[in-house]
Amino acid sequence: MKGFSYRWYGYIFLELIIFLALFNAPGTRKRGKDLSAPRVYTVEISGMKFNPAALVVHQGDKVMFVNHDLVVHDVTEAAKKSWTSSPLGVGKSWSLNVQQSAVYYCSIHPVMRGSITVK
Repeated sequence: MKGFSYRWYGYIFLELIIFLALFNAPGTRKRGKDLSAPRVYTVEISGMKFNPAALVVHQGDKVMFVNHDLVVHDVTEAAKKSWTSSPLGVGKSWSLNVQQSAVYYCSIHPVMRGSITVK
């Protein structure tokens, strides 16, 4: 074939590689079971507040509370006291695997409140 060049095969191959790379790039496809994998959320304790004070999570997600304040705090479920952390010193953390929605507070400083909503 006159005028045909094997260079065109190279261009087509390169375009195919680029297309496949873009198609398989993270976030471009639904991830099947990965979408249901538990996520980890962090609640920072500082300035005598839980930040964020309100979280929306899925059942089975994990919430980690980290004390960045100058004093000791804890995290206690408000309604039935069904769970509570030990006192968290400065720089210490505690985590909770969330099973249901809850309002929580610091039993040492009851003005500190937060909530977790399971959707």
